[in-house]
Amino acid sequence: MKKIKSFFNEFKKFAVKGNMLDMAVGMIVGGAFTALITSIVTNIATPLIGILIGVDFSAWTVALPRLYGNAEPGTLMIGTFLNSLISFIIVAFVVFMFVRTLNKFRSKEEEKPPPEPSNEEKLLAEIRDILKKM
Repeated sequence: MKKIKSFFNEFKKFAVKGNMLDMAVGMIVGGAFTALITSIVTNIATPLIGILIGVDFSAWTVALPRLYGNAEPGTLMIGTFLNSLISFIIVAFVVFMFVRTLNKFRSKEEEKPPPEPSNEEKLLAEIRDILKKM
């Protein structure tokens, strides 16, 4: 019984860690973001690209012939694949811009000179140096 209680306490510590909660929130937001991007691609980007090209490629399909007697023929959903490809490109671009912006903020933080030591730190450094000489 003690081992079970210890196991659940260990699991509780693991599940409630800040990193685990951050990851869970990230996954939830990522799922919502995926739904948003899919909607943008399906309902906005694909029709606009279709207008520019002059073709509605979301309905592009290629019927495969029957190869074996009673088998149903398959269909290649080329338009669906193109929608997924556009969605991937949009998501990759948004992630790239997000990471790029974060890296700019980080580099600005790294460029700042280190703060001037406080009076206490200066005094402690002097004491350290005096003790080294002894």
